[in-house]
Amino acid sequence: MIFRINTNGKDPIYKQLVSQVEKAVHEGKLKAGEHLPSMNDLAAELGISRETAKKAYGILTEKGIITPRHGRGFYISDPDNTGRQQILFILDKFSVYKQILLHAFAIRLGDSAEITIRIHNQSVDLLEYFLNENLDSYDYYVVAPHFPLDAETQERVVKQINRIPFRKLIMLDRLQPELKGGFGAVYQDFENDVADGLAEGLSSRNSSVKLRVITLPKSLYGHEIHKGIERFAEENNVSVEFLTSAPDDIKPGETFLVLNSQLDAGLVDLARKIKAADLQIGKDVFIISYNEFDMNELILGGLTTVSTDFVQMGKLAAEMIIDKRMQKIHCPFKMYKRNTF
Repeated sequence: MIFRINTNGKDPIYKQLVSQVEKAVHEGKLKAGEHLPSMNDLAAELGISRETAKKAYGILTEKGIITPRHGRGFYISDPDNTGRQQILFILDKFSVYKQILLHAFAIRLGDSAEITIRIHNQSVDLLEYFLNENLDSYDYYVVAPHFPLDAETQERVVKQINRIPFRKLIMLDRLQPELKGGFGAVYQDFENDVADGLAEGLSSRNSSVKLRVITLPKSLYGHEIHKGIERFAEENNVSVEFLTSAPDDIKPGETFLVLNSQLDAGLVDLARKIKAADLQIGKDVFIISYNEFDMNELILGGLTTVSTDFVQMGKLAAEMIIDKRMQKIHCPFKMYKRNTF
């Protein structure tokens, strides 16, 4: 046991612990890869608080003397591998789009990082739990802040995210409006992006088209997207109707915008009803969906989408870590035109 504390000493206990580990590493008593006690075990053995042990381990991690390995504890760092960043990636869900984003992020970082993934499932309680367990254990925290938009929930989200040092924080896919400071962010602007994306399609369609928007109840940003669509419709003399499911009264010349994911029930139900009306997609009736991935080239013979660039989003977040330079970047958004429109 290398730890000895002096409760009557002039130095705080956490500083004593830091100094003792540094000295043991310097003298060769602790070698690279050697496992240290968990924070709970250390606190119990020395009769100190867990917060004191956590603070000491946090400082040692910041100095690069120890390395956290999630689920396995803390280890003495290997001086030959000091450049390997520890990243906690907290997503709302593991959708196909998040897989694309994460893959691009990991490829851009290559072997320079070890990534741990957690899913908060739009629960602030889970976000708080992950931060309680891991707040001092990682070099960077990449967070997708997709949570219910009511004021109480958003206040709790901001409180939790504010616990992360901004030099370590990258917000992904959404810019939390109430959060101010020098953190990094790569985001889409749901209201304005959809208006600009739809405007790209005007060159190939008559502006007198009727637009029918299907938004399933689970759409988190449906309200924000609706505002952008309303602005687009007003500026371009487009008739717009908002629905929560595919209608039965489908007529030639109508364009549908489906705001849920491409493989979800909303799009399937719409395609079935168009077929039942003896109409042809891309000729009689037109479809645009929200969010892009490779399978859209095959769906319905080529599904048109309006979408942010998830590959670029992952790359830009990774480059902030590589360059050690936090920025706030609006990710590119555009229409991907295919046979359905």
